[in-house]
Formats: sequence, structure tokens, C-alpha cells
Amino acid sequence: MQDTTGQDAAAADATAESTAGENAPGQASAGRRTPVELTVRPKPGQLTFTAPRRGKPPQHIADFDMAGRREFLAGLGHKPFRAGQLSRHYFDRFAVEAADMTDLPAEGREELVAQALPPLLTTVRTLEADQGATLKTVHRLFDGATVESVLMRYTNRVTMCISSQAGCGMNCPFCATGQAGLTRNLSTAEIVEQVVQGARMLRGGRVGRAEQEPLRVSNIVFMGMGEALANYKASIGAIHRLIDPSPEGLGISARGITMSTVGLVPGIRKFTQEKLPVTLALSLHAPDDELRDELIPINTRWKVDEALDAAYEYYQVTGRRVSIEYALIRDINDHGWRADLLGEKLNARGGGWVHVNPIPLNPTPGSKWTASRPGVEQNFVERLRAHGIPTTVRDTRGSDIDGACGQLAATV
Repeated sequence: MQDTTGQDAAAADATAESTAGENAPGQASAGRRTPVELTVRPKPGQLTFTAPRRGKPPQHIADFDMAGRREFLAGLGHKPFRAGQLSRHYFDRFAVEAADMTDLPAEGREELVAQALPPLLTTVRTLEADQGATLKTVHRLFDGATVESVLMRYTNRVTMCISSQAGCGMNCPFCATGQAGLTRNLSTAEIVEQVVQGARMLRGGRVGRAEQEPLRVSNIVFMGMGEALANYKASIGAIHRLIDPSPEGLGISARGITMSTVGLVPGIRKFTQEKLPVTLALSLHAPDDELRDELIPINTRWKVDEALDAAYEYYQVTGRRVSIEYALIRDINDHGWRADLLGEKLNARGGGWVHVNPIPLNPTPGSKWTASRPGVEQNFVERLRAHGIPTTVRDTRGSDIDGACGQLAATV
């Protein structure tokens, strides 16, 4: 398969230093919407590492750490200590209205809030499943691009699946997001705001049954739209906003966060050096290069063994067990011998470092592929377990509202 970007591996790694979240001179103001030119659907096998150049979203305190917020506010002519007050309103209270921020001076309050906490996501629609316990929200960004996030409430936890890009440049043929192409990277604050909006819905009793106690968002998976490691700087910034203690961030445990990747090996190695106790999820989907070249175009750059080596190094450095994601596709990648090959490759690198999540393929419009037959799925699981590999079939929550893995396409 041909890659038409003309970038080599070094360039791909350099692309990870995205500057999302920094305003360009002359960018559109927060109150003015610039029509977004949606990316043309990519050709089969085409990879896009560099996001199209578009206007930058308005800067927001969530784009910065606390020191950066003070500097940001000072640059706007405000007292730097206001950073702490605004941070408590945003990260603790999930406040929206300036009128509710009564510890800020009445004079100039509206202007301060408009500059520091500009609206980033507008809800286009929200779909419910599982008796209201699963919500998929379509968000419109300042430039007209759309992204989706999914909130899933369980008995003792709440998981949010969030997007890091509008669209995706990895072009996996069984994924609705990848088939749509890459529109642009999200800023750090746009990523964080998805979680804050989910937290507001939980606190407002809008998720699950009325008699259930509100819960806080406890788990975050970067498994929505986009390849987070291709938007490296913004994604890492978002992780810090999520895990930093109040009032700098949301105070979510790093162990409750999962970073998913299709196998950008330079990005995995760079992420390893962050030494964060975050779970790494590698979307493998095939243990052999011949098939994975077809299913996961990035495999034409970095092969199965290179991706597994990078994932194993992540485990060695962080001590965090790696998750291998494997979408089971009927008569394509669900053969017993492929389960055996996967088990052998994982065991060759050591024991106790990995867990496999087979995922029944979620249907997408126009796809020629479908999920494996139940008996075939069970055989695949049993053969992996026979190799001593911990294996758990992934829950397909939200599939009836196109909110499950591989189904996010931000259709309005």
C-alpha cells in the first residue's frame, strides 16, 4: 500500500510535536465561526501524519499548567492570581456562567471569563443506550468540525471514551473514523473539555437512572476519534490536566487512563519516557505482517514485531501491563492459528506483561466485514488462554447508537 504523505519515520516522530492549542496571529475569535473544509476521504492505504493547517481554537486555561495560566492571564491584562480562582471554578465546580463565579470582581467578570474560559464544544446531539447509562455526544468545534465522545456508566465507575483528533489519518479500512480522513488535531483544552462536559452531565443526574447516586468520571480511554500519539503534545497536555490534583486539574488517577495507538512506534517510545502510570493499549488486530499491512496501514511503516517490542519496553519502564486490542473479523483474522501465533509472539517477550482484549467487530455503514461467529470467537479466546495469555472479550457498549469501538464518525 502506498503512503502519499512523503514523510519518513523521523518526520512522523517530529510531527508528534504538534503545537495544537497555540493561537496563530490573526486567528478567528471565539465568537466567529470559520467554515471548515472537511478532508477528502483518503485513498486505500494512505497515511496522514500531518494534520491540515487550520485556524487555531481560542486559548483556554485548560491548555496550560498553573504557571502557564498565570502567564496567560497576565498577558490579557488580568491579575495572575485569578488563575487559581478560575481553575477551581472549571476543574472543581464545572461552572459555566460568569454570574456563578462570585469570588471574581463584578466589574470585568464577564470579560475575564469569556477570555479565560471560552466555549470550545457545542453539543449537536446526544444519543442514549443501555437505559441512559451510555451516552454518545456529537460536539461541534469552533470551526465547524465535529467530534464525538462516549460516556459509559457502570455500577462503581464511569468511563469516558474521548477524541484527540477530528477524524483520523491512520485509514484503517474497518473503522468509520479512519475512513473519513483527518480534518485536524484537537487542542489540549478541546480534549479536556469533553471530560468536563461529561462530568457536568453526571453531576446534573443526566446519566443513568434517576435514583442512582452521581459518580465522578473515573476512567478515560483515548479510543475515540483520532490517533492520540499523532497529536502528541496536545494529548500529553490533556493527560496532565486530567491527572493533576485540584485545582490544577481534574485529579483522576493516572491508572484509570488508557492511551490507545495503532502502533506509531516512535510515539510509543516517546510516551514511554514520560514514565506515567497510564495503561498503553496497542490496537494490533493481526499477528502477521501480511494481514496487518492490509488491516492497519501503519504496519507498512512499523511491523508487528516492532510494535510489540515497543509495547514490551513500555511495560518494562512503567510496570504497567499492556493491553492488546484485537477486533475479531469473520473469516479474516479470527483463525485459530492466528491466535496461536499471537500467543507465541507475546510469550516470546516474557510473561505477565500483557492482556488481550478480543473485540467483536462493530458494524460500520457500507463495510463488507462483520463480527466473528460466537463459536469461532470462543475458540480464539480459548487458544490464547491455552498459551497462558490473560484474555477478556471486550464489552461492545453503545454499538446500537454507533458509539462502540470503530464506529465514531461524528455524523450530524
